[in-house]
Amino acid sequence: MTKWLILCVLAISMIGCSSKKKLKEIDHTETIKKNFTVTDASSNTRPGWIEDVAVWAEQEAKDNKFRYFAFETEPKVNREIACNLAKANMKADIAGEISTFIQKHLASSEEGKASIDPNNPKTQALREFVSNTLAEKVQAIVNGASLVKTYWEQRSFSEKLGAPKNYIGYTCAVLVRMEEGRLKAAIDKASEDITAKADDPETKENVKKALDNLDDAYSKARQGLI
Repeated sequence: MTKWLILCVLAISMIGCSSKKKLKEIDHTETIKKNFTVTDASSNTRPGWIEDVAVWAEQEAKDNKFRYFAFETEPKVNREIACNLAKANMKADIAGEISTFIQKHLASSEEGKASIDPNNPKTQALREFVSNTLAEKVQAIVNGASLVKTYWEQRSFSEKLGAPKNYIGYTCAVLVRMEEGRLKAAIDKASEDITAKADDPETKENVKKALDNLDDAYSKARQGLI
């Protein structure tokens, strides 16, 4: 009998472990405490592309020659303003995402040493270019972004749920796609501009090395592979 009980306990433990692995695949967003309730929306369910556009693209996108981006606004006073803002800012948002990735990429390397030494006065102009001008430069060369889907929500924010005050707000999310080649060209051009800004030969070489195959690194990062 004791042996049988031990086998049962082991079997239950194995089932429990298996269940824990599956829990990682479950979306727990509904369990997060929110300070609002959704009172109206453009569809009955919140689209998966808002939460993880890379996973959505892998499962749903029919044409793999495109890269997909998703952006959602903060609550606005009405739906039209929220959606117009989301559509108007999508190009700037893509540029911002790319420039932020490049900054992080330059701040680290496989050896753990920054490609741009923050303590080197020779790199000041380059650091200023990367932090202050890069997003604007990338936005100027990001072309061909097109709107695929739009989703909006009307939210009722409540003090009882933790909001600073009671009010109605509208959020809008957009799904955008760009051709792979266009996005790669934009990232390559940004890399060239940064390298060209490096006056010091050693810094130029470090930056060039750090930004080598940047498009591939960016693609992997968006998929959560690095």
